[in-house]
Amino acid sequence: MARKSKSADKKIRVLLVEDQDITAKLFETFLLSSGRYEVAGHLKNADLAPAFCSRGGVELILMDVYTELGASGIEAASLIKKDHPDIKIVIITSLPEVSYIRRAKEGGIDSFWYKEAGEEALLEICDRTMQGEQVYPDDSPELPLGLITSKELTARELDILREVARGSTNQEIAEHLYLSVNTVRDYIKIMMSKTGFHTRTEMAIRAREVGLVIPE
Repeated sequence: MARKSKSADKKIRVLLVEDQDITAKLFETFLLSSGRYEVAGHLKNADLAPAFCSRGGVELILMDVYTELGASGIEAASLIKKDHPDIKIVIITSLPEVSYIRRAKEGGIDSFWYKEAGEEALLEICDRTMQGEQVYPDDSPELPLGLITSKELTARELDILREVARGSTNQEIAEHLYLSVNTVRDYIKIMMSKTGFHTRTEMAIRAREVGLVIPE
């Protein structure tokens, strides 16, 4: 009987970066049950991930977008890809914030997955990512906002809405986005007309509640 080679038994070492213990445990169970993966570590704060990866031994990271103490998974993943381009990274989130997919691509991150309950979906994206594929959803989820849905807002309107949700004044928004104050004011009026909200505060609160924009 032929002996198995050592390489055939080698499992892919995965770092979990997830601040919810229950979710991390579920992911760990899925990974171990496959027989193809093993968990190299579990971190709750994404800011700790670059140093962990510098020790070696990590081949794949499942990185949540928003981690303990507000640390950004996308920023940490982008840093890791610069220093360790061979490490594969899957950004995972349950938050539909429309900028996350774009920012992950800009950071050179391999794949992006909206959290689902199924084991097969997670293992499939891990397998495909390790095979060299870049796996991204076609678009962010469509969300209701007053009288319209998120798909009826332009990219610029969403940028301004994110600033409004952050509590920025028209002057601050104009400075951040390199627009005139009058242009910002006009955009906000148009958005309020589209959505049917009576105040910018009401519109911003609802946008945050549904997860359309997540100010950082």
